[in-house]
Amino acid sequence: MKIVVQVKLLLDAVQASALAATPHGCNESADWVSRIAFEHRVFREYALRKHTYAELKARGLGAQAAQHVIKKVADAYAALHATIRAGNLGKPWLEAPGEG
Repeated sequence: MKIVVQVKLLLDAVQASALAATPHGCNESADWVSRIAFEHRVFREYALRKHTYAELKARGLGAQAAQHVIKKVADAYAALHATIRAGNLGKPWLEAPGEG
């Protein structure tokens, strides 16, 4: 049996501000992790974790959020590399008008 319950969060101004800032902070962290991955040419999750985890924790991300950010970046690079290998990097170039 599945029970569905609707919940409404009642936040004060400080809590609402912190909740709104969380995705922004995670995105900034993911950008930083991506830059480190690209600079060091380290795209696998475990190797990327060695380069970035301590700094993410020092920046105030919790353990779970830090792991999630690292995994998302590693997965994004894996998907990009697979797309490139498959030759599916965007639409094929169209001929210029008057050519062909």
